[in-house]
Amino acid sequence: MNKQSKKTLPRWVTTVGVLSLVLVLASACSQEQKEQGTTREAGQKIKATTTIGMISDIVGKVGGDHVEVTGIMKSGVDPHLYKASQGDMRKLDQADIIFYNGLHLEGKMQDILEKIGKQKHVIPVSKNITQDQLRTGSPEMGSEHDPHIWFNVQNWMSAVETVRDELSALDAAHAEDYKANAETYLAELRKLDDYTREQIASIPEAQRVLVTAHDAFGYFGDAYDIQVKGLQGMSTESEAGSQDVTKLRDYLVEHKIKALFVETSVPRKAIDAVIQGVAQQGHTIRIGGELYSDAMGKEGTEEGTYIGMVRHNVNTMDKALK
Repeated sequence: MNKQSKKTLPRWVTTVGVLSLVLVLASACSQEQKEQGTTREAGQKIKATTTIGMISDIVGKVGGDHVEVTGIMKSGVDPHLYKASQGDMRKLDQADIIFYNGLHLEGKMQDILEKIGKQKHVIPVSKNITQDQLRTGSPEMGSEHDPHIWFNVQNWMSAVETVRDELSALDAAHAEDYKANAETYLAELRKLDDYTREQIASIPEAQRVLVTAHDAFGYFGDAYDIQVKGLQGMSTESEAGSQDVTKLRDYLVEHKIKALFVETSVPRKAIDAVIQGVAQQGHTIRIGGELYSDAMGKEGTEEGTYIGMVRHNVNTMDKALK
């Protein structure tokens, strides 16, 4: 019995030992790859997957020739309601790094992104915006903060710096390029911030009221001194009810507001109900134009960039409210 044990036990121990060693080395390798970004071959572009178009734009500008950007949500897509497809899961799985907004903007993807974050770099671009810069959220979003941070251009500058730092940490060999690209883009954003402030200030104060389909423009209102009213709350997950329509209708009639705006990523059915209700009260209101809120314009157009989107919105407001 003892002789037999001496012959078989070492094989068993050896097999278990090898398997254990493989698992330990695989785990260590995975952690090292996450920390040092060693999953790519030399000279290979970083594969970055992003959620909303505004983030895709940042990563493309900062990453330049060193980053291949794959966006999940296209033009006109509402991130509050978006559900990840199998194709999206492949894009996330193949990425070296993932950037998303955070603050529960991608509500239905939040859990997925947090789980993937245990295996690879998953970065919310809102991570370095300070608490005092964030607006209070709403219960229907399940978030204590308003996620529409890009409507204050200075907040989006913080997001650019976050992308710059994360790409530099992942790919130190090209850190100087990421820094230079970011500085160029930040200079453009400073000009955009100044332009927005000047244009909104040129609208007479009594007419400086922005009425939209949902409450996405709070940061814009705070930053550029314009009153904002949204038919729905911060999320579009639940439809506007009759009380919401009535409340906004009464406000528009009482304050003699002459224009409201529709959003490219939100159906206009509820806004049309408001317009009809206002007309029944003997007041005329018109649609001042279409704004980009949770999604940019079509890829390849000026409005398909963050700067082009903001300029379009500002110019549309300026023309309608004056």
